[in-house]
Amino acid sequence: MDTSLITTSTALDGYKVTRHLGVVRGITVRSRSALGNIAGGFQSLFGGRLSIYVELCENAREEAYQLLIQHAQAIGANAIINMRYDANEVMQGITEVLAYGTAVVVEKV
Repeated sequence: MDTSLITTSTALDGYKVTRHLGVVRGITVRSRSALGNIAGGFQSLFGGRLSIYVELCENAREEAYQLLIQHAQAIGANAIINMRYDANEVMQGITEVLAYGTAVVVEKV
């Protein structure tokens, strides 16, 4: 799938939606290792950017995004509109990241 055809908008400029295939999602659940939590706690003592946790969040979002794309492709979509992320703490230290949107088939106009 051409990632330029994934948007947070409800439409794609220059394209016409020919079929709506429904909601698609990619979900991952992640936690930081005990060693990572110690390093993150140490970083937090000094304030500023917590690179340990930034990396964890970036990896979780990327994994959810790739799973979203796979789900859309599996049902025949060539684009995703109204794409969003959501995150919830399942339990302390364990976070669910969800990427979701509407799978569509589009044609260039």
